[in-house]
This record gives sequence, C-alpha cells and structure tokens, in this order.
Amino acid sequence: MPKSSPRVRLAAVALTAALFGASAPVAYAAFDDPDPKAAASAPVRAVGKPYVKTELLFGTAKPNGGSPVTDKEYRAFVDEVVTPRFPAGLTVENAYGQYLDAHGKIEHERSYKLTLLYPKGEARTAGAKIEQIRATYNKRFAQESVARVDDNELVDF
Repeated sequence: MPKSSPRVRLAAVALTAALFGASAPVAYAAFDDPDPKAAASAPVRAVGKPYVKTELLFGTAKPNGGSPVTDKEYRAFVDEVVTPRFPAGLTVENAYGQYLDAHGKIEHERSYKLTLLYPKGEARTAGAKIEQIRATYNKRFAQESVARVDDNELVDF
C-alpha cells in the first residue's frame, strides 16, 4: 500500500466523518425560521403518545374465478365487523397488489388497506380483535389470508 501524506489522510478522515454524519437519522425543522443556521441545528421534538399502528391488507379476488369482493361488500364488512371493534376511527385506502397463492400462482388483485391506531397499552386486547377481523374476512370471502403489519408510533390527535 503506498504511503500517503498526512494532509491526504486528514482529508480522507474528514470525508469519512462527513459521510457518516450525513447518513445519521436526525430530523430538523426549518419552517418559518428567519435564521436558517439556528433552524438547521434545532432537532424536532417528538410529539404524541405511544400507539400501535396496524395495517391490514385485504385482497378482493375470490378463488375458483368467483367475482371479486365489491366496494359495497367491503363497506358492509367494515361497518358490521371492524367498526364495532374499533369505533374510535380507522382509515381505508384503495390499493392494488399481488401475492403468491398456496398453489404457487401469482395473483394480481384490487385490494384495501385498513389502518388502525390504538394506544400501546391496549395492544393485547386490540390484537385479539384484529385476529377476529382477519378470520371473519377470510371465512366470509373465501380468502387465504389477510396480511397484518404492526408498528410502534407516536400519535397526537
């Protein structure tokens, strides 16, 4: 390995430090701040209380070529099954996805993403309710599964 000068080594160390610093997960606020230098050094404070966010992914394709779950059927399912278990609120988004079914076939389908937020202290009770929702959808619409994604969040309303 060729020997480098102290100046080249110092430049390499400085560049490495700058690259590591640039990739650090730090959030800064700079909205309506007249002094951009002050804003660049002020970290954003976390706001909210600990919640769990659960996203459920509901497919609409039915096996054996049956007609897919309609918007009307899905809305009725939300009204009858989801809302009684989570009356404080929820969000439904239209989506499109694909998955590898139990027979090794890639299925493409219109789907729904349902987002639920609940206090972290209620996670055990909410989890049981969510499993009831998944099982009911699978049975009612002959589905293989409803995907579930859980994440910890800070939430403020």
